[in-house]
Amino acid sequence: MERRGFLGLLASSTAAGALARRLAACGRIQPLGVQLYTVRAAMRESMERTLERVAAIGFREVEFAGYFARTPRQVADALRAAGLAAPSAHYALEELEGDAGARTLEAAAAIGHRYVVVPWIAPRDRETLDGWGRIAERLNRVGAAARAVGLRFAYHNHDFEFRRTDGRVPFDVLCESTDPDLVLIELDLFWITNGGADPLAFFQRWPGRTHLVHVKDRTAEGRMVDVGSGAIDWRAIFARRAQAGIRHFFVEHDSPADPFASISASYRYLSRLDV
Repeated sequence: MERRGFLGLLASSTAAGALARRLAACGRIQPLGVQLYTVRAAMRESMERTLERVAAIGFREVEFAGYFARTPRQVADALRAAGLAAPSAHYALEELEGDAGARTLEAAAAIGHRYVVVPWIAPRDRETLDGWGRIAERLNRVGAAARAVGLRFAYHNHDFEFRRTDGRVPFDVLCESTDPDLVLIELDLFWITNGGADPLAFFQRWPGRTHLVHVKDRTAEGRMVDVGSGAIDWRAIFARRAQAGIRHFFVEHDSPADPFASISASYRYLSRLDV
């Protein structure tokens, strides 16, 4: 990245951070973002138009889950045109390792990401606690590589991490076996709840480690719904956002009937939520 572009990104990031702190002081959840997996069908048709529609709803940040054959420059240009920031993106673990990892990190920095996130572990790699230990070693290495080029690395959970294996909760093993300075957590608030765990207890045990969250709601019966339509106590969770270390809030719904109606409803709820 050219020096001028880097300094511009730094200035805009500083300004955005200051705005977020002012809004947080007023009790509002900002900046609001969306995980683009929710609108993946529209992204396949036109990434540029999709980003414009997301921005028109009121979102100021997005998180990528694939670039749909666009180059880093094209992605950065589309974000700039839509007036959006993309602090993070999801990648397969293998994309962040070895020579491929070096190329991935270079592209992430060129786009303007500040975090790279692994959202999934293959079933064959998580059958035993020893397997989770080996995954932790790999995550530490990726985290060190990301940090060496000025990026941060995070792991995103589902609910399988909370199914006891050999008497332990794998997510506990993963967090204990990774360096908090190298491996942050992007906590998916639907999936941790679905796994029977308590986000507030996680924040207390690992303060400052959760820089990013996926904000998706759940009925008491376990159905995924738009944010504000379920049973998750968002005020209780976001009242602890400083303890958790949360800096970015990404709305997500895995399979909504109408993706743009879904993210619009979630945005309306969150933009009015006063914590």
